[in-house]
Amino acid sequence: MHAQPPNICRRKWVSRIGATVTALAVILAAGTALAASRPNIIILYADDMGYGDLGANNPESKIPTPQLDRLAAQGARFTDGHSSSGVCSPSRYAMLTGRYHWRDFYSIVDAFGDPAFPPGRLTLPEMLRKQGYTTACIGKWHLGFDWASIRKPGKPANSIQHDDYDWSKPFRGGPCDHGFDTYFGDNVINFPPYAWIENDRLPLAPDKTFAKSDFTGSPKEGGWECRPGPGRSDWDPYQTLPTLTRRGEEFIRSRKGKDEPFFLFFALPSPHAPIIPIAEFDGKSKAGPYGDYVAQTDDSCGRILSALRDAGLEQNTIVVFTADNGPENYAYNRDEKFGHWSSAPFRGLKRDLYEGGHHVPFVIKWPGLTKPGTVSDALISQIDLMATFASATGFSLPADAAEDSHDFLPWFKGNTKESPREALVHNTNPGNFAIRKGEWLLIDAKSGYTSKQPPPAWIGKHGAITNAGAKGQLFHLKQDIGQLHDVTGEHPGKVAELRALLKNIRAQGHSAPRLGAGSKP
Repeated sequence: MHAQPPNICRRKWVSRIGATVTALAVILAAGTALAASRPNIIILYADDMGYGDLGANNPESKIPTPQLDRLAAQGARFTDGHSSSGVCSPSRYAMLTGRYHWRDFYSIVDAFGDPAFPPGRLTLPEMLRKQGYTTACIGKWHLGFDWASIRKPGKPANSIQHDDYDWSKPFRGGPCDHGFDTYFGDNVINFPPYAWIENDRLPLAPDKTFAKSDFTGSPKEGGWECRPGPGRSDWDPYQTLPTLTRRGEEFIRSRKGKDEPFFLFFALPSPHAPIIPIAEFDGKSKAGPYGDYVAQTDDSCGRILSALRDAGLEQNTIVVFTADNGPENYAYNRDEKFGHWSSAPFRGLKRDLYEGGHHVPFVIKWPGLTKPGTVSDALISQIDLMATFASATGFSLPADAAEDSHDFLPWFKGNTKESPREALVHNTNPGNFAIRKGEWLLIDAKSGYTSKQPPPAWIGKHGAITNAGAKGQLFHLKQDIGQLHDVTGEHPGKVAELRALLKNIRAQGHSAPRLGAGSKP
């Protein structure tokens, strides 16, 4: 082999170096673009927190929420954001599938209930995992496990005895079987088993069967509302929220320096009953123990956000804060005693069709897309997160997934000023529905109340509803956000229009334009 002249060798060496540098630049640019197209995602999900509890929503709130107010100031605060249901499990199911819960079920998953997801149902974490995300669920699950897989032979299906189960075995059907790489939580704070669950098993087995009488004393407001069943004799419910918060911080710190994006569903157990703020938060609010528990919830969210900043991940992380439904009916006593109405400015509470049941705090901070301090009246639902994140990460949703989820990415990018969603169906119980379109809302039931009617003191303070129709109530929300004046008699055409739209959405099995609905509902 003959040696090349020095000048030719040098030219080829330089050329090769140049090509390598160019290739590396292309790879790095592609990696940067890929990272930007796959932002980290955190959903902070409160439990039974009212729209009016958040200070950013309600100037008259008597509960300090500085951490969440700061998040709202950094991102977009939606004044017309909704959960799918007025109770826990259905709202979670709808958000994690992009599908109205009432197409599949209505009620909560009870203690030792089966998994809520049918086989083959694509979930938000499954979708993101297909896009290269590490996915984690920390906190309240409330969507069922396959408890039968660890129940000892011959033991009854409805057993709540701790020694009727083989706790050394893994069990299926939980978060890790529906798209999450890891799970840590206690399923539901007031449901057995009263023990920590990690992924698909209990690290420490229950050693006691709790009866209702074992929940001695009283929580700081309301009742324990704890079901009997297996648990750890050393279980301390007051440490649930602090422990979950520490695990959330640890997860975020573990993501520092990692290449793949992450999705964290941080499902708080608070301020759901039992209302048990730790001593540090006693007296932090002027709304009693519930207000103090909301203040602790705010602090927990702040710790998660602080960990995100400390890890250097804040600028490439979408943060969503919202709640599964409105506040529990203790809110009536709180309003009378402390002058704080958790659902302000709406009527209704958890379980109700009225706005207070599902019109919830809704904040999204999306670096690079949300202008700090944005306040939007765009109609949006938690169901819409799935299609929006699919669009943001380049995932093509199949026709049998996220059937009711609307893509808000064009709205976030400023390509459209109008909400992609024009209509929204509200529901908690079978047979009782409400339909929202634009400024109009029809409650297609005799009443929007489901569980507890407002006491005379509340009616005297806020006003009694006028009911003009034998069945159904129509409200013009722009003029009557509190839903006090039924105008069915004045607008029969609008009532007929909304009933027809509701019937169509329920019958056709989907409402997202992506599936060919041909309209915005």
